[in-house]
Amino acid sequence: MPKRPLTWAMLMEEFQHGGPYVHFLAFILFNILGIVILHYVFKWLIRLLTKYTHVRKEDWESTFRFMPVLLGMQLGSQLTKDILDLPKFVRHILNAHFHSLVIVTVTLFVAHLTSSYLKSRLSRSEERSSSMSILSTVVDIGVYMVGFLFILNSYGISISPLLTALGAGGLASALALQDTLANLFSGITTIFSKQVRMGDYIKLASGEAGRVVDMNWRNTTIRTATGNMIIVPNKNIAASNVMNYEQPLAECTISIPITITYDNDLQKVEQVTLDVARYILKRSEYGVSGFEPLVRYDQLGEYGIRFQVVLRIRNILDEATLKHQFIKRIFNRYREENIQLLVRHD
Repeated sequence: MPKRPLTWAMLMEEFQHGGPYVHFLAFILFNILGIVILHYVFKWLIRLLTKYTHVRKEDWESTFRFMPVLLGMQLGSQLTKDILDLPKFVRHILNAHFHSLVIVTVTLFVAHLTSSYLKSRLSRSEERSSSMSILSTVVDIGVYMVGFLFILNSYGISISPLLTALGAGGLASALALQDTLANLFSGITTIFSKQVRMGDYIKLASGEAGRVVDMNWRNTTIRTATGNMIIVPNKNIAASNVMNYEQPLAECTISIPITITYDNDLQKVEQVTLDVARYILKRSEYGVSGFEPLVRYDQLGEYGIRFQVVLRIRNILDEATLKHQFIKRIFNRYREENIQLLVRHD
């Protein structure tokens, strides 16, 4: 029997006695109402959680992403079932729809919550908190797969054959993607061993140096002092020698070589140099004021005597600035004290 076209009279009759068109319209309106209500509820909840916890607003927004829409659709489905007089088969469809929404909501919430927690725990500080794509990717894929299997199971679809197929396919994929998996597991191992953390300033065996800003499923991104990016495969990070300037402390000692002529008083040179070094460490924002500087003569050269001035800086990136400040002041002080620096004319 062909369907009759929708007329205004039919629509008015459905408004009075109910019908599929009115029920569908009510379902859409209930969903919109639920989404709007939940949007403001979560907006208030995020503001409250930000105020009374140490978690940033952006992290709570990431955790509750898509929740107002999904919970609003669940509320709309429930209102549709409770208020409208629906046929049995429509109620069955709405029940399946409601259960699927519940599983999707729980899946997304667990994935977002776990990713946010891991990133907040493994980031060094708020200033250095950087994205950690490898954790987000691994956690999200794992949780999404479990949620997908639960959805299939809720519709009565057997997941045992699918698990068997995934096992066989996983073995074949592992053989075909050896390099990719090596990078993936190298990245996970590096993160959880905490030998390299987000925000650490590292130097590779090949000579490149910079701050770690991201580690995804394939590579590690390092930002150099000039702002350029170095992309390094994770397995190279795990297999090579890496100098980490942030562990166990960001503070480190540096030495500045100076050469003077043989006609200087070494005791006077040492005293003047230590005075300048203490002044710089105390006044400069880059130096460690509690550190006692050292002067160590280490070479009797052909034309003069060389020694090392040992200072301590707050961070390896401060080395160039502190050296600049020290050299300017020591040069002027040597001129005042008539201390002769070695000048070679080749």
